[in-house]
Amino acid sequence: MYSAIVFLPLLGFLIAGLFGRKIGDRASEIVTTALLFISCALSWAAFIQVGLHGGSFSTQVLANWMNSGALHVDWALRVDTLTAVMLVVVTTVSALVHLYSVGYMHEDPSRSRFFAFLSLFTFAMLMLVTADNLAQMFFGWEGVGLASYLLIGFWYEKPSANAAAIKAFVVNRVGDFGFALGIFLVFMLTRSISLDTIFAAAPGLAHKTIHVFGADWDAMTLTCLLLFMGAMGKSAQFLLHTWLPDAMEGPTPVSALIHAATMVTAGVFMVARLSPLFEQSETALAVVTIVGATTAFFAATVGLVQNDIKRVIAYSTCSQLGYMFVGLGVGGYSLGIFHLFTHAFFKALLFLGAGSVIQAMHHEQDMRNMGGLAKKIPLTFATMTIGTLALTGFPLTSGYFSKDAIIEAAYAAGLHSQAGFYGYVLTVVAAGLTSFYSWRLVFMTFFGKPRWEAVDHSDAAAMAAVHAHDHESPAEEKPTDEDHGDAHGHQALDPHESPNTMMIPLYVLSLGALFAGMMFKGAFIGHGLNEFWRGSLFFGPDNHIMHEMHEIPELAGLAPTLLMALGFVVSFYFYIVSPRTPVRLAERFPGLYQFLLNKWYFDELYDALFVRPAFWLGRLFWKGGDGAIIDRLGPDGIAARVQDGAGWISRLQTGYIYNYAFAMLIGLAAIITYYLVGGVR
Repeated sequence: MYSAIVFLPLLGFLIAGLFGRKIGDRASEIVTTALLFISCALSWAAFIQVGLHGGSFSTQVLANWMNSGALHVDWALRVDTLTAVMLVVVTTVSALVHLYSVGYMHEDPSRSRFFAFLSLFTFAMLMLVTADNLAQMFFGWEGVGLASYLLIGFWYEKPSANAAAIKAFVVNRVGDFGFALGIFLVFMLTRSISLDTIFAAAPGLAHKTIHVFGADWDAMTLTCLLLFMGAMGKSAQFLLHTWLPDAMEGPTPVSALIHAATMVTAGVFMVARLSPLFEQSETALAVVTIVGATTAFFAATVGLVQNDIKRVIAYSTCSQLGYMFVGLGVGGYSLGIFHLFTHAFFKALLFLGAGSVIQAMHHEQDMRNMGGLAKKIPLTFATMTIGTLALTGFPLTSGYFSKDAIIEAAYAAGLHSQAGFYGYVLTVVAAGLTSFYSWRLVFMTFFGKPRWEAVDHSDAAAMAAVHAHDHESPAEEKPTDEDHGDAHGHQALDPHESPNTMMIPLYVLSLGALFAGMMFKGAFIGHGLNEFWRGSLFFGPDNHIMHEMHEIPELAGLAPTLLMALGFVVSFYFYIVSPRTPVRLAERFPGLYQFLLNKWYFDELYDALFVRPAFWLGRLFWKGGDGAIIDRLGPDGIAARVQDGAGWISRLQTGYIYNYAFAMLIGLAAIITYYLVGGVR
C-alpha cells in the first residue's frame, strides 16, 4: 500500500510527461488526477490504521541504494504517525489541486505538461516525507526544488515567471548548502545517516564539542543550526523568504500546492522529524523560535499593504510558517505539525478561492480593481470567508485550535526563556495583524462598490493570454455574450462562479478548515498525543511544554482571540465604514507605507549586496578573464598567430623558379657559413 501511495504520482508523471502528446491533454488530466485520488484514499487508510488505530511503525526496504565504506544507504519507506500525517496532507491537497486545475487550466495548450509537473512535485514530496535516511530525504528535498522551478516558471514566455523560478531555485540552494553540511556533520558524528541509528546516538552527543574554523563548537548546536538553515530556505523563513512572494508568477493551482501543504512545509517536517537532535541543543531551539517569531511578525506587516490578492495570501503563508517554527522551537513539536495539518486546509482553500476570484475577474489580481463580488460569486465568497475565519483563529475553527495552542506554548516557554517570551509577544501581535490584512482582503474583494465596472479590462485579458501561451484567456479567445464591449471599445465584465471542477475542491477544503482542528485536537496535542505519536516525535525528559501550556493565565490565552477581534474591527472601519482612512494614513506616513509596500526593501538590499556584485564578478571573469586573457592568449591567440605565420610562409610560395633558386643559394650560404665558423672553433 505504501509503495502505491508514493509511486502512483510518479506513474502519472511518466504517462503524462512521456505520452501526453499522444494520448492528449484530456487523457493526461484524467490519468494523473485519478492516480492522485487513489493515492489520497490509500493515505487516509494509512492515517487511520497507523495514527488513529495504533498501527505499528514499519520500514519497507525497496532496494539497496549505495555502499561506500561506512556509508550504507537503503531505499526505504519509513511509515509512522508523522509520515501518515504528512501523507494525508500532501496527497489530499495535491489531489484537490489536480481536480481544480482541470477547470482552471482548461484552455491552456500545455495541460499535459502542467499535470505531469504537478504529479512529479507530489512524488518528490512523498519521497521526502517517507525517507528513512538523510540521503533519501535530501533526494526528495531537491526533487521538490526542481519541480517547483518547473511549475513556477511554467509560463516560460513571461520574463517575470522565469525570473521568479530562478530566484526560488537560487535562494533554496543557499539553504540547501547548509542542509547538506548538516548531513555531512551528522555522518561524521554518528557514522550513519539512517534515522534510527542517528536517533539512538543523539543523547550521547549532548555537550560534545567539535573543532571547526579554529574554535571548539557544541557539536549538536552547530549540526542543528546547519540543518535549520535548510529549513529556512525551503520554508521561506526570515532572510531566506524573498523567493516565496515571487512564486506567485506560477499558475494559481501551483501557488496552492507549493504554499499550502507541500514544499514550504518541508522545513517544518524536517525539524520535527529530527526532534531527537534538536532536543540536545537549547541554543538551536532558541534560534528556531526567534527566527520563526520574527518571520511571523515581518510577513504580517508586509501583508498589511499588499494589493495583489495572491501576494497577500503568500505573505500570510510566510507568517503562518513562522508560527509553526515557534511551536517547534519551544519544544512543542506536535504543535508545529498540528498547525501544519490545519493550515493546509484553510490556506489551500484561500489560494484556490483566490483563483476562482481571478478567473471571475478575467485574470485581474489587483484588489483595488475589485469590490462588490459577494453578490456575483456568493459561493466563492462563502468559502473564502470560511478560510479567513480559520486563518485568523476564529473560535472553533481549525486555526483557532492550532495557532492559539502555539501562542499558549510560547507564553509557557517564556516564563523561563527569553526566546519563548520573544516568540509569545511577536506571535500575539502577528495574530492581530493577520486578522486585519485577512479581512482587508475580504472587504476589498467582496464588499463596497464594484470598482471593476469603471476599469478597462481589455489589458487584463491581453495579459491573460500572455499568462497562458496566448491561449488561456476565455475573454480574449472566445468572447461570450457576457463579455461585450462598451461604447469606447473597452471590455465589460460580468463576474460569474467557476465550474464545478473548481468549486468542489473549495467545498471539501471548507470542511477541513472548519472541523479538522476540532476533530483531531485530542490526538495531535491533547491527552491522547503520546498514544497518537508513539515515538515519531521526541520529547526530552526535561520537556514539559505540552503540560505547562495548559497552566498559563487565562488572559494570556485569550490575547490572540482579543487581537483577532481587534484586527477585524479596525479592518471593518478602514474598508467599510471609512474607506478614505487608509489613504489618509498612507499619505500621512509615506515612509512607513513605502517601507512595508516594498517588503522592508529586502529585494533591493540583496540586489545591492549579492546580485549586482555577482553580475559584476561574472562580467569580469567573462570579458576580462575568459575573453581578454584566456581566449586572447589561448585559443584565439594561438589560432591568430598560426594564421599569421601561414600567411607569411604562403608569400614564399610565389611560383617563380628564380625565387626558389635565390632561396636555395641563401640557404647554402648559411650552411657553409655555419660550418666555417664551427671549424674555426
